[in-house]
Amino acid sequence: MPGILFVCTGNTCRSSMAAAIAAHIKEERGLDIDIASAGLAAREGDPATPQAIQAVAAMGIDLQDHRARQVTGALVEEAGLILTMTRAHKEYLLRLYPEARGKTFTLKEYVRDGEEKPSPGEPREETGARAAAEEPPVTVDDDIPDPFGRPLEVYQATARELAELVGQALEKYSQEKK
Repeated sequence: MPGILFVCTGNTCRSSMAAAIAAHIKEERGLDIDIASAGLAAREGDPATPQAIQAVAAMGIDLQDHRARQVTGALVEEAGLILTMTRAHKEYLLRLYPEARGKTFTLKEYVRDGEEKPSPGEPREETGARAAAEEPPVTVDDDIPDPFGRPLEVYQATARELAELVGQALEKYSQEKK
């Protein structure tokens, strides 16, 4: 089955944790999905941050051997689904690889059914009762904040959020590919 590519900036925190969590869940559930991660500004060979390693170790996941890698055209082409950590990552990746449109989403966007939503702070056009009531516009935050340089507790919170979202994404992807 084609795989999922998780993408962030440096591939030492969010995308590496997401891929490790996905690999762990895949094994637990017996799913046949290739899992990879990369960064849009990765320094090839950098290890995961010590905090990222600790955060997922608490979940029984080993990230010690992870080495960062740069997003490449081959990785993009091979991926059946590309999940970015922020809307900015998604937009930048699509500028580099416009052919990836249709299979590239933020992780939160994909879990939310892959619906295109407005960028943070960008109002969504409302119709019907909501518009008639002149309620404030709804905004959607698709970003998973970067824990880089933050305390271990922030990494742990990020890992918990990723575990929940990645589990949902794997379930959805495996159902779509049946």
